[in-house]
Amino acid sequence: MQQVWTGFVNQTRLGNHWGIWAEGQLYTKQDFFSNLYENFVSAGAIYYLNNNTKLIGGYSYVYLYPTDNLIQPEHRPWQQVMWHNNFPRLRLMQWLRLEERFRRKVNDGELADGYNFNYRTRYNFLLMAGLGKIAFAPKTFSFVFNNELFINFGKEIVYNYYDQNRFFVGFAFHTNKQDNLQFGYLNVFQQLSAGNQYRSINAVRVFYFNNLDFRKK
Repeated sequence: MQQVWTGFVNQTRLGNHWGIWAEGQLYTKQDFFSNLYENFVSAGAIYYLNNNTKLIGGYSYVYLYPTDNLIQPEHRPWQQVMWHNNFPRLRLMQWLRLEERFRRKVNDGELADGYNFNYRTRYNFLLMAGLGKIAFAPKTFSFVFNNELFINFGKEIVYNYYDQNRFFVGFAFHTNKQDNLQFGYLNVFQQLSAGNQYRSINAVRVFYFNNLDFRKK
């Protein structure tokens, strides 16, 4: 499968401890630009323990497209701890997320009453290495390595405790001191619910990361 993944992620800091998370993503299904695979919007509240560690609670409303003629909605509350380590030419970001997934039931290719439910944990690791003479300065590039592992659990999970792994390698263009545009290659290796079937997705990923700070200087 060849797909295009696009996204916009915003973190807005309102004060010393509180902020807002807002996000939207859209994935195509095949041949890069044919049909839709998934899209969602997210909103959440951020609590800053300090400048490098934050707790986030959010909610995502998701549309899944299991077939070309079916849209399967999902409600996805989530909780996350996120931390950063910054060095002169390197930036590290990690998060650990817990999701509660309520996916609308499907029967014979049509939506049915009720929801399937399971938990999912996600561990995300990102490394960014500055390539400019002054690392991470506006109008410079960075190298980006990102890997995220997904694990399912819950009584409705029988064969696919391992859900998927997302491996990304590419570049970031720093549009200003806070924001960057990331683009590159993404591979998604996923175990399907039957347990003995797997899916490999090769995708072009283009995400814009926007950060605002409204604290008094």
